[in-house]
Amino acid sequence: MTATLRVAAVDLGATSGRVMAARVGPGVLTLTEAHRFPNGGVPVGGSLFWDVLGIHREVLAGIAEVARTGDLHGIGVDSWAVDYGLLDRDGELLGNPHSHRDPRTRDVPELVARTVDVREQYAVNGLQQLPFTTVFQLVAARGSAALESAHTLLLLPDLLDYWLTGQVGAERTNASTTGLLDVTTGEWSSDLARRLGLPWSILPALRDAGSVVGPLRPEVAADLGTDDVPVVAVGSHDTASAVVAVPASEPGFGYISSGTWSLVGLELDAPVLTDEAREADFTNEGGVDGTIRFLKNVMGLWVLSECLRAWKDRGTPATDLASLLSGASTAAPLRTVIDINHPSLLGPGTATDPMPERVVALARAAGEPVPQTPGEITRCVLDSLALAYRRHLRTAARLAGQDLDVVHVVGGGAHNHLLCQLTADALGVPVLAGPAEAAALGNALVQARALGADLPDLSAMRALVRETHDVRRHDPRAGLDWDAAERRVVGGCET
Repeated sequence: MTATLRVAAVDLGATSGRVMAARVGPGVLTLTEAHRFPNGGVPVGGSLFWDVLGIHREVLAGIAEVARTGDLHGIGVDSWAVDYGLLDRDGELLGNPHSHRDPRTRDVPELVARTVDVREQYAVNGLQQLPFTTVFQLVAARGSAALESAHTLLLLPDLLDYWLTGQVGAERTNASTTGLLDVTTGEWSSDLARRLGLPWSILPALRDAGSVVGPLRPEVAADLGTDDVPVVAVGSHDTASAVVAVPASEPGFGYISSGTWSLVGLELDAPVLTDEAREADFTNEGGVDGTIRFLKNVMGLWVLSECLRAWKDRGTPATDLASLLSGASTAAPLRTVIDINHPSLLGPGTATDPMPERVVALARAAGEPVPQTPGEITRCVLDSLALAYRRHLRTAARLAGQDLDVVHVVGGGAHNHLLCQLTADALGVPVLAGPAEAAALGNALVQARALGADLPDLSAMRALVRETHDVRRHDPRAGLDWDAAERRVVGGCET
């Protein structure tokens, strides 16, 4: 092992992807962006798909750039959860994967509950009821030619690893989001798959984060101009990688992995599978080193990004992010709050149904003062997010019997200082914001350990993050009645 390792951390998001050149060594943890590219669902025939071959092409371009500019000791891929590709018996992809934002699964959870009660589902997989979970996508696909022809299912990071190495498998942190993994045993629940009429044999062998998938295929290595570089199974669910890089020094911390989605929760040693946790719709997902991410999915900055896109398309002046946040900071606080997890906010905005109008419609339906300006709409979104963070983190701490002393915000939302300050105000505890690149950092740290770095556990990895990265502290301010605002949202039956 060299004193400092240099690896390619492939970090894929639903709206953009990037390949980072990471250096990891004693007192060293740096990231340099090698390649970034836009991403997004592609609408075809009333459905929404991922251009996964295009994503693969961009990933290869990024890895090639990392290799061109220095040593390359390893490669790791993380992405969003739940979406998958199907391979036939020859290992060929059976069509483009659906996006989780495709509407075909909207009513599937109710259909599944007629066969397997939600209590039984939760006792096995420990997941909140989200209509786009892999198991519901598969039920929606029953009877389709692709599913009937499928030999193997690969979640998207595993699919990219397969194209890089030729090795088939499923990394556990991402497998835990499918609804088909037994959260207690860490193995696939073939019984649940059979009861739902799903071909459980398509589920591949499981592997742990930190295991080496294999070397690059010779033809891939030749195209990239590299040797047989090892590909490492990192925490392939991007939130699992992000939580690795939470710079916590003590227990009793909450985290918000803030991006397109906000994943809001705690790190635990064991799942919480009580009826109360199920009724609160909390999820138990696998983390690196056998930990549990006990969390709630919140709509996140997706709503604001879709508002930004709509205003840009209209040519609305002063609607860049900096101008919007400036306008939001002077807008009346807690004037308008909405159910930020309302199903109407899930899908992309359209020309006839843009996201700003959806926010306004929710406010009107809830009897809230209707926001008029982009600044007021932005403030409504941020106040509503802070309230959701407050409610769910406090609920998580109560359900887990754990104190909540500090909250770490990682991911792109760490740069949104107004949202971080509102979160501190709402929760009444300090918020430490950063690093923004947590998923790529966690990806690189797990790779480095697999390749021989002296990072024996999560504590050591987090100590290196603290040593090499600054965080911004937001102390809570008094003065606003968050309890009253919460009653207004809860009275509107937030999900």
